[in-house]
Amino acid sequence: MSADDTFPERKIEFLVAFSPGGAVDTAARLVAPVLERELGVPVEVNNVTGAGGQVGYTQLAKAAPDGYTIGTTGSPSVVVSPLDPSRGATYTMESFQPLAMQVVDPAAIAVPVDSPHQTLEELFTAVRSAPGTVNATTTGLQTGEHFVIAELADEFGVEFNPVHFAEGATAATTAFLGGHVETLVANVSDVKELEDQGKARVLGIMADERHTSLPEAPTFEEQGYEISTGTVRGFSAPAGLPDTVLDRLNAAFQAAINDPDVVEKMANLGLTTDYRDAAGYAEVWAEQDTMYRSVLDLVLEAK
Repeated sequence: MSADDTFPERKIEFLVAFSPGGAVDTAARLVAPVLERELGVPVEVNNVTGAGGQVGYTQLAKAAPDGYTIGTTGSPSVVVSPLDPSRGATYTMESFQPLAMQVVDPAAIAVPVDSPHQTLEELFTAVRSAPGTVNATTTGLQTGEHFVIAELADEFGVEFNPVHFAEGATAATTAFLGGHVETLVANVSDVKELEDQGKARVLGIMADERHTSLPEAPTFEEQGYEISTGTVRGFSAPAGLPDTVLDRLNAAFQAAINDPDVVEKMANLGLTTDYRDAAGYAEVWAEQDTMYRSVLDLVLEAK
């Protein structure tokens, strides 16, 4: 019997490419205990942050393809960073073995509760009157928020000044709450708690319909702006996993992501579970690779 057939026999390292406290980290820590139950070994979550996820993705891609190192992967960050030569990424899409997709988290825009802007139109009018001077957060170069800012400028003439927080959503939110950045460009999961606590006003969500966790927040389309985008989040391993190991991890992630308690806790965070297996996640990843290649120039111009 080979070692692959007896996998796993020791602790598994679970890399999170963003800082503690954000949606990526929280989701990983929700599924980790179920993975431990399913696999019968400890699953240790470690945050490896920097460069908008690139540091963590690099470590994941370089790990041995034996199943003992797995990690979070989210697009556009993991898709786009290898497409820009200036980033110096040493990995490509082919460096990873997708394991499972967990969620699609729509993008949103929020302002402080004391902001004079009550609607997207009021905010956008102010931005158009002083292009490039109104700050807006991102979680790093070429991340989802950066693409949103670039697309708003290209499609609607709304030119924010992007302020990049490569450590992740927690750092961006802290700066927003501290009054250092006027506009929070984030995902629904990042703004739900702020809205619930009366710390932010969500002006619009970039989804096809209103989100169940923020039913009062209108979509962009309702306000005359046809744009729908969000962050796809899942889990991956280094490419080259033996089939028996891949099958074992696939089954464990399916159980963990669809665990009723995990699904409920994700919903409480504003995240609707949308499980896809390894093959399904690979298809979504490939589609996003094609899409982001087509709009990458917009982001490169928006640095």
